[in-house]
Amino acid sequence: MLNKKKKFYKNIGFQVVVAMVLGAIVGMMMGEDASIFAPLGTFFIHLIKMLVIPLVAVSIIAGAASLGAGPSAGKVGIGTIGFFMVTSALAVTLALVMGEFFQPGVGMDFSQHTAGLAAVTAEQGALPGVADTIIGMIPTNVFEALTGGNILQILVFCIFFGIALTKVNQEAAKPITSALNTIVEAFIWMINIVMLIAPIGVFGLMADSVGTFGFQSLTVVLNLFVVYVAAILIYGFIFFPLMVKFFSNVPVGKFLSAMKKPQALAMSTASSMAALPVNIEVCEKELGVSKSTAAFVLPLGATINMSGNAIYYGLVAVFFAQMFNVELGLAAYVAIIFTSTLGAIGQAGVPGPSFLVIAVLVAAGIPIEGLPLLFALDRVFDMIRTTLNITGDAVCAVVIDKFNPETEIPVPVEQANANS
Repeated sequence: MLNKKKKFYKNIGFQVVVAMVLGAIVGMMMGEDASIFAPLGTFFIHLIKMLVIPLVAVSIIAGAASLGAGPSAGKVGIGTIGFFMVTSALAVTLALVMGEFFQPGVGMDFSQHTAGLAAVTAEQGALPGVADTIIGMIPTNVFEALTGGNILQILVFCIFFGIALTKVNQEAAKPITSALNTIVEAFIWMINIVMLIAPIGVFGLMADSVGTFGFQSLTVVLNLFVVYVAAILIYGFIFFPLMVKFFSNVPVGKFLSAMKKPQALAMSTASSMAALPVNIEVCEKELGVSKSTAAFVLPLGATINMSGNAIYYGLVAVFFAQMFNVELGLAAYVAIIFTSTLGAIGQAGVPGPSFLVIAVLVAAGIPIEGLPLLFALDRVFDMIRTTLNITGDAVCAVVIDKFNPETEIPVPVEQANANS
């Protein structure tokens, strides 16, 4: 019994949750003075960022090399990207339906809250055209993309390079792919070491965030926040579990239980990238996802799968349209769905203000004057939507893994013991 208690208290997920609560309490008590703890969070985030870019690059190359060696490569790649596109579009649609049904922006006078806020221009959120987006994904200098942290360009090159390794002499390529897998394991070990200080970093992040903005500032957009949380819960606890139930080999209860650890980290750091190593570990060791599928789907998902962001974009668009009495027609709804889906896919998996929401508002002809207020609260929204984002990554991994013919379905421990 004592041994179980020790393991419970040593669990990083439990420690992170405790750190979040303590950080919030300290932030409320100290107010802006809680910013003295900000360096703790900054130190932790910098350590994560130091390792994430090379981890993503090597993981994608190794994953593409593993998948590309078999006939399932094309199906896995197309299936993964298709999954992300469809779920993001459905997320926006849910946001629009809930926004129109609950009308969070009706009956609010926003003019008193926009005075003195920083000006926001449409150019800040300008979304490039389809051709520019595709061209912009191709790096002209791979090393510049790596040093600049341009994730999409890194992904394109690494997927291309990983597939190329499957097209050359396999005897010559085998040492390289073996080395890549070893490097991935080394990076995961390094990040697990960094994760030992995660509770301290999370405490600093929460104390600074709550102390700076406080919870009372949410009263201005309380209606939006309530509807937003409801949409996230519907998508995370109804839609995604149904997909796991009907399109994967993993029991829903087991999936939801295993996801608590990466969800806690994603919520506290507001970063899909920071939660990526834990998500990979949980999917492989607890959910039985093959290493090749996890190495390909999860890093890709942490970059382009943003269902939570899509819900945010759609709800904010409806929210401001209602506040500024803008009538939304069919064309505006189509523009919101298309731009939100494309914007969500282009959103990096790191915490920060979502300027891409401006592109959604501009596309639908909705005023953007009051948007800076949401930027001030973006950390609170970001923590919640990031949790849904990484959950969607894991759902995609277990779904794709079922339909990958090269994947061996793991035998439950109980059944294995019974057979023996």
